[in-house]
Amino acid sequence: MTVNSGPTRPVVLGQNQYGKAENRVVRITRDGATHHIKDLNVSVSLSGDMDEVHYSGSNAHVLPTDSTKNTVYAFAKEHGIESAEQFGIHLARHFVTSQEPIRRARIRIEEYAWDRIEHTGRGAHSFVRSGQETRLTQITYDGSAWEVVSGLTDLTVLNSTDSEFWGFAKDKYTTLPETHDRILATSVTGRWRFGWSDDAQRMPDWNTSYEEAKKHLLQAFAETYSLSLQQTLYQMGARVVEHRGEIDEVRLSLPNKHHFLVDLERFGLKNDDAEGAVYYAADRPYGLIEATLLREGCEARIPVDLTNL
Repeated sequence: MTVNSGPTRPVVLGQNQYGKAENRVVRITRDGATHHIKDLNVSVSLSGDMDEVHYSGSNAHVLPTDSTKNTVYAFAKEHGIESAEQFGIHLARHFVTSQEPIRRARIRIEEYAWDRIEHTGRGAHSFVRSGQETRLTQITYDGSAWEVVSGLTDLTVLNSTDSEFWGFAKDKYTTLPETHDRILATSVTGRWRFGWSDDAQRMPDWNTSYEEAKKHLLQAFAETYSLSLQQTLYQMGARVVEHRGEIDEVRLSLPNKHHFLVDLERFGLKNDDAEGAVYYAADRPYGLIEATLLREGCEARIPVDLTNL
């Protein structure tokens, strides 16, 4: 096979990265009879001086992806897992500072929650997987500056009233009736970017920040009398920015989980709230509402498409 490795190449290499994706890490800490569990899915992406491996196949600057996998497990043992963010920071710093050709590291982590099962047996070592949401974080480090973006996905919420939708624009294809009382349900996907970017700055308490951000999202959803899902989204994101000084940007993606009253008149049944209304929960198609909320003076950096994060 002939490889074009001369000074002039008809095709120029652009952005590139490599690494080990979806390393499942479960760490059990045994504090006597009480045990603690951390369950992560860690993906590592590295970039830097990697042109030659693409052009000529030289692996001189390539740290094997198997080595990155082993590092994830070794660091889980050596450093523990205080939080997904802190664990990602340890990993990113290691890869950038230990290998000269590596100039940038991106660590993506999904954290799966477990709840303790309360029982009268021996010890506190039984858990049930929590189904509420998946915690997310992405750590990026280039040797001088950090970017930490955390968030969650699959946080499903529902208001059974206090939601309206009317006064909207209409055209010849509009069939949706206006409503002054509807179910509002969504599955929240959110990311928030921290202002922390330098080792010299005081690092946030990652776990507290996550729990508080989630709390404000839920409280804003519950407390907003909604005239549109857009209004609810704004209140959710704004509340996080207003109450959490360490967060500069919030990006939310809210699919509208439509609930439609079932037509039961053909069965001689009146389907209203007098004795309990029956709804059909549609899974698709669905309205998709997305927006970014920013602290004044800050610029948006979280990608519009959260699947790219």
